[in-house]
Amino acid sequence: MSAERILIIEDDPEIQEMLKFAFVREGWQLTMVSTGEEGLKKLQSREADCVILDIMLPGMDGLKTLKRIRENKNLQNLPVILCTARGEEADIVAGLELGADDYVVKPYSPRVLAARIRAGLRRKEAASSQGETAQKKFFQHGKIILDIDRHTVLLEEKPLDLFPTEFALLVQFMSNPDIVFSRQRLITAIRGNDYPVTDRSIDVQIMGLRKKLGDSGDMIETIRGIGYRFRTE
Repeated sequence: MSAERILIIEDDPEIQEMLKFAFVREGWQLTMVSTGEEGLKKLQSREADCVILDIMLPGMDGLKTLKRIRENKNLQNLPVILCTARGEEADIVAGLELGADDYVVKPYSPRVLAARIRAGLRRKEAASSQGETAQKKFFQHGKIILDIDRHTVLLEEKPLDLFPTEFALLVQFMSNPDIVFSRQRLITAIRGNDYPVTDRSIDVQIMGLRKKLGDSGDMIETIRGIGYRFRTE
């Protein structure tokens, strides 16, 4: 199997060198570029299995670059991890709404970033081997088993009674493990665009879902100021 190709769009030479040094042991093929425009040119020939994208870039910033990536039908399932400075919650939310899979906050640990990359590559591999994630009908994480066709959820092999919205939220989480969702992105995923549901409504629904999941409810992780993630590790 060929080495996974990681495209790093980062204009700070020190960070580029740090990542080169840190990722040597991973065996990945690294490509470093300093601008969004350069990154998009690399992606035209599909030279990446995962993208690390800094938000603060010269010329076209990271959010505009991400928008261009997701506008390309061939790149809509490409894992993209945003890098942002501490406190830029508005940028993180905007990035997630544009289709980023995950984010890391500067200054970040290369080990944490490597773990996020591996998670993104696993999701990409699963999508390639099984077809689109939406086509999969059965999921199991920890003590939770979800069967979409039968519309059932088992917790420790016992049936769980969920409201329709709770079931839809759990499907979204379990079919996209380790991906960070803003509240609006969750609303859009389960209800469609322009559905009149408030962020508070989603919080209440998730609170009820966590309660029904018992100890396994901790797998639904709150990302402060951003939204939620279904944590599998």
